Amino acid sequence: MSGTVSTYTPVTTSGQVTYTGLGNGTDFDSLIKKLVQVEQGRITTLQTWRQSWTTKQAAFSKLSSALTSLKTSLDGMDTIGEFLTKYTTSSDSTVLTASASGDAVNGSHTVQVNRLATSKAMVTQTGYNTATEDINPASTTATFNYTYKGVTYSNAVGANCSLTDLCSIINNGPTNPGVKASVVYDGSKYYMQLRGMDTGASASLVIDDSSTTLTNFSSANFSTITSNGSAQLKVDGWPAGSGNWVTRETNTFSDVVPGVTISLKSDSASKTVTITTDTNTAAMKNQIQTFVSQMNTVRSLIQDLTAYDSTAQSGSILTGNYGLQLIDTNLKSAVASIGVGFDYNADRICSLAQIGIMTDSNEGSKTEGLLVVSNATLDAALASNPDAVAQIFAANYSGRTDTSEFSLSSYVAGTTKCGTYAISYTTDASGKITAATIDGHPAIFNSNSGYITGQHGYGEAGIVIKAIDVTAGTHTGTVSLKEGKNSEISDMLGQILDSQDGTLVILNKNYTEITNMIDQKIVSEQTRIAEYASRLRTRFAKVDSLLSTYNQQQTQLASSIKQLGSSSS
Repeated sequence: MSGTVSTYTPVTTSGQVTYTGLGNGTDFDSLIKKLVQVEQGRITTLQTWRQSWTTKQAAFSKLSSALTSLKTSLDGMDTIGEFLTKYTTSSDSTVLTASASGDAVNGSHTVQVNRLATSKAMVTQTGYNTATEDINPASTTATFNYTYKGVTYSNAVGANCSLTDLCSIINNGPTNPGVKASVVYDGSKYYMQLRGMDTGASASLVIDDSSTTLTNFSSANFSTITSNGSAQLKVDGWPAGSGNWVTRETNTFSDVVPGVTISLKSDSASKTVTITTDTNTAAMKNQIQTFVSQMNTVRSLIQDLTAYDSTAQSGSILTGNYGLQLIDTNLKSAVASIGVGFDYNADRICSLAQIGIMTDSNEGSKTEGLLVVSNATLDAALASNPDAVAQIFAANYSGRTDTSEFSLSSYVAGTTKCGTYAISYTTDASGKITAATIDGHPAIFNSNSGYITGQHGYGEAGIVIKAIDVTAGTHTGTVSLKEGKNSEISDMLGQILDSQDGTLVILNKNYTEITNMIDQKIVSEQTRIAEYASRLRTRFAKVDSLLSTYNQQQTQLASSIKQLGSSSS
């Protein structure tokens, strides 16, 4: 609880009296108030103490929001596909367009489009004067059935049904597989058009004459507008041969050029279209600037919360707080250290400093303690090796071995920890594994298949290594799984912000316990002061009674003395 204790006010209860002065002129009411006010000083001290802890909690809440915002930004660009922005141009966008993911390889490809993927569309040959004209003159229930992708669908057509009604029956049928019926008008008559919504050779659409009884709606009564067919193209002249094409059921090809999605717009087999993929370094730089800006927001906040004024010899609200010092140190270390799983000999870029991102250590600088960027260094890195820049920020389980004696087969994302692991295995004369370790820990191995797996309980848990060289002897090397800075820092923030065991949560719980303890002390003090005031009232009431008795005795004595004086005279 928070709040203040009001000043003491005497209370009248059964058997008690409120008084402000007595016969002797003493103001006991004022005296009690002053004594109570002295005792209330303890509550004021407790309330001030409590406020200091709630202010710290508010600071933690503000820091938590800043860290959450930073984590959200990092999570949005922690994979190569998200961070390494690519774009693809087409020499003729009327024939095809293309888009690229971060995994696309820069370069150009030629594409020939033989045909587009099409859907089947038919229209009735019999026209009607209005869309609401009766198309079932038999006035009995008829059927209109069609077969789509090899499955037949039945539609009951009642008496007095119109074209509009039939279209509604087809479109709203509970089992409609993706067929669209619509009323079309040629300027004089109304017709029904039936279209399959899927493209490709498998999206066949025919009228089922064996069960359709609606007059003028058999297969012979429909004209085909477009036939269903698959899209066909060649990339860089492949597949070879005049009649050979890459075919797909839709006009989107996402698996013929790695990382590039091609969308066909028109067919022109005689025309060659060139698509070119390149890196959007400007977009990458914007993401890097976002990284620096978000990191500096957190750093500035921590600086403000932990600042110390040597002149005034006073600190900020969280100066010297161990939890904040730990968070600050870990964040700075993550930014300054080599990337997890990176190697200076094997990787072109291993740290943020190599691309011009460093901490300003100039004392008195406006950006002291914050990240600063050398644009010249960053631009040069982006121009010469954007893939390596993307790796230091967004590598995500990018694997590598330093030997050909074994290969990295697989890992379990989220279980296997990124890093560099020492591999050692021994094989006998028959080529079977007899012992194996990963990072010095015993590993699980299959003598026949040659697979070595990291055990649960270690960072290498779930990693699978395939032994290639099985000649008799001991084989050693390292395997690395790289993790970019965005993911590394995001994982760290996840631990800090964890709702159960996070640093900020633990600190906040501790501070809450402290404020609760102070609240209890305040309540205890309020109770004690109330009891103290009650005792004062009781004591002064006795004094009042005693003084009253003495006053009466004095009056009586004075009267007696006066009478004695009168008698003697």
